[in-house]
Amino acid sequence: MSGEFGGDIITISDEDGNSYELEHLDTIEMDGAYYLAFLPVSDGKGDEDLGMVILKSEKGEDGDDYLVIPDDEELDRAYDRFMEELFADDEEE
Repeated sequence: MSGEFGGDIITISDEDGNSYELEHLDTIEMDGAYYLAFLPVSDGKGDEDLGMVILKSEKGEDGDDYLVIPDDEELDRAYDRFMEELFADDEEE
């Protein structure tokens, strides 16, 4: 992981039209697919879950890239890879 904070902020919407702001932490490539790790941006109200969010980049039928929720197996494998990279960076310091 890059160790740089204050990076890219994106806004995503769910199927119900709710919007969420996420800070992009890192991207990994695994089995030909890209997985992106995010942290929710705090709005200062303290009611959000501040856990890491992992999304997968997929091409839509229109050729545009979309962020989707990976299936459970992909999510577990991607999470493990992000944690390996995070702890590898800690060991290098």
